[in-house]
Amino acid sequence: MSCALLLLLMSLALAMGTGAAVEIQRPRGVPLSKRQFYEENKPFTCLDGSSTIPFDRVNDDYCDCMDGSDEPGTAACPNGSFHCTNAGFRPAFIPSSRINDGICDCCDTTDEYNSGATCQNTCREMGRKERESLQIMAEITKEGFMLKQQLIHEAKRGQEDKQGKLTELQGSKKGLEGKVEALRTVKETEEDPEKKAKERHLKSWEEKKELIRMEKDKTRMAEAFLELDDDADGYVSVAELQSHLELDPDSNGSLTETETQGLLGGADKVDTSAFETVWSGIKDKYLSEGLSDPPAPVETPQEEETRDFVADHNSDHYPEDYAGEEEDVEDDEEDDDHEEEEEEEKVPPTVQTPEKREDDEVSMPPYDTETQSLIDAAQKARDDFDEAERALREVDDQMKNLEKEIGFDFGPSAEFSYLYSQCYELSTSEYIYRLCPFNRVSQKPKFGGSETNLGLWGQWDDPEDNLYSVMKYDHGQGCWQGPNRSTTVKLTCGKETVVTSTSEPSRCEYLMEFTTPAVCQEPASLDKVLHGHTEL
Repeated sequence: MSCALLLLLMSLALAMGTGAAVEIQRPRGVPLSKRQFYEENKPFTCLDGSSTIPFDRVNDDYCDCMDGSDEPGTAACPNGSFHCTNAGFRPAFIPSSRINDGICDCCDTTDEYNSGATCQNTCREMGRKERESLQIMAEITKEGFMLKQQLIHEAKRGQEDKQGKLTELQGSKKGLEGKVEALRTVKETEEDPEKKAKERHLKSWEEKKELIRMEKDKTRMAEAFLELDDDADGYVSVAELQSHLELDPDSNGSLTETETQGLLGGADKVDTSAFETVWSGIKDKYLSEGLSDPPAPVETPQEEETRDFVADHNSDHYPEDYAGEEEDVEDDEEDDDHEEEEEEEKVPPTVQTPEKREDDEVSMPPYDTETQSLIDAAQKARDDFDEAERALREVDDQMKNLEKEIGFDFGPSAEFSYLYSQCYELSTSEYIYRLCPFNRVSQKPKFGGSETNLGLWGQWDDPEDNLYSVMKYDHGQGCWQGPNRSTTVKLTCGKETVVTSTSEPSRCEYLMEFTTPAVCQEPASLDKVLHGHTEL
């Protein structure tokens, strides 16, 4: 921006001057830079070298040269151009076709010298307004450049601080790595006796539990024997065991004499001694006669048939294996009752969840003093190790963040570093645009809705003649049936750091204007430019 501003100021100063301007004689429409090609007493050679003609044929309203250079002040050549001197403002070129067309194109009116059009010379006024505008811009550039120098100074100090912090963290990391390894050794040393002590405790407890279980199993077996020995003759017979349908081996709803003898080891009856062997085979299914009625079973699909049959007397759905003959809806009450009685006899017992063993609810006793002491020591070693490892991770994270920041290209003097970790917003009628330099660009609906990623930091995308003036953000959220969104951020000089505008020149490609003092260039001396003398 400052280069363009300098050229404008020089052009304006050259046009205006502050002393008496001297008009250099030359043919109408010829710029001062080409005066040497138009000498009155010599033949004129067309600027493209195509031919040479007498000088009196210059501006004779007839086109002799192919490039139109012999008619700079007339409309004779379709490809010619007319130079507006515009003293007091900026000189300009217009197509020859606009000469004497009745419309004032040059602010000094020189293009309408023979059309009769009434034109006013506005060059001085236009020059004055532009000069004021350029002076304001120059002041902004000057102040912006001063702010840039402060930014450079702060960036240099910040970079030194970060480098110092990084060096400090590198030293801390070495110390922490040594500490972590030492505490790891302590932890492993403390955990070995802890593990052995806990294993001893658990083994002892398992042995005690097994003794308790065996004792309870003996008691339960004795109780079951007494329950089954209905005639108290000291034996459990086939008939006495046959009433416990839950012991049915094939779960067909009945316990036959043969099946019952199989449960009794082939005998007709067993005494307490032989019952021990029988008990080991039936105890998991045996339901004590003293238990309350079991809860209603969960109904299962009819296709599950025998195994998943549901004993619901009010249901019309029965497995084929157990339902017997199909009910006749026209049967009288007596037939219905008879069928219900038969069904009650044939309904297989509900599969019960095995009784929760009492010893399962017995908690393991607390550790003895010696074992607890070993556990406490190992836990302290683990806590110390975890704390040291956490501290090492934090140092690692800090170092990575610092190295990333130090490695960023923040400009030749790190003048853009103050933008890092900052975000700037621009609110429009529909959206809130958010620029986080060196990170991402996003867009969010103003009245609710999710945020859209318009691009992640990519690189400086600088024109060759203006370094560090364009940022490129790409790989944003994909457009519907289109490319991923991307944003180009153009940086201009300003006293403030602010997003000034956003647009979408092409689908899914956004353009953002961003002012910052970091891009301001050193301004030229206005006094030297504006107070120079020249010939027009």
